[in-house]
Amino acid sequence: MHNELSSKLASLVSGSNPVVNTPATVGDSSITVEAATILEVCKALKSEGFNVCQCITATDYADRIELTYILADFTKNLEILVKANLGRGDGNGNNKETLPKINSVVSVWNAANFLERECYDMMGINFVGHPDLRRILTPDDWQGYPLRRDYIVQEKYLDMVVNPAHKINSADHMFGKNLKVEIGDPKKVSASWKSNDADEIEDAKDGE
Repeated sequence: MHNELSSKLASLVSGSNPVVNTPATVGDSSITVEAATILEVCKALKSEGFNVCQCITATDYADRIELTYILADFTKNLEILVKANLGRGDGNGNNKETLPKINSVVSVWNAANFLERECYDMMGINFVGHPDLRRILTPDDWQGYPLRRDYIVQEKYLDMVVNPAHKINSADHMFGKNLKVEIGDPKKVSASWKSNDADEIEDAKDGE
């Protein structure tokens, strides 16, 4: 299916340069296209029967941000992952113009509305042409984008301390690190907390 769709996209959307990522190193196979053609690619896929936009999500890598569109054709029981790579831009401020840009696909699927807003709010992606691109999980004047790897948590918001030390469950932060020590093989443990954050929390507790 992936090779057939890739060939169709190449013929239907000039400059899309679809590349089939199969077999996938991790997770499901996918098709990567040029970010500048995403709107035309999505229109073409909808014309091929992919009437449902199930999810739009993003992954922050050191050198890029990868957007993933999960699309479905329920009449044929098919699902496809389409990916597009963007530059990282400046994700520490609150200025849309400094963020990586890609065309909105709300005009193709209404379901993309809130999905794109969440990607904007959490990852700092400017969806050009979105009818109402506002933050959806954080306040409008929040600084930075929380799921970026270089996100810096502001100390205060409206005179409220964002991460008060007495409300941080340091045991949760240290769980992964302690488990690695207990098992003896760090490669067998995956933990979401950054170790340096956990060290700082422990140091703060020791100083209380």
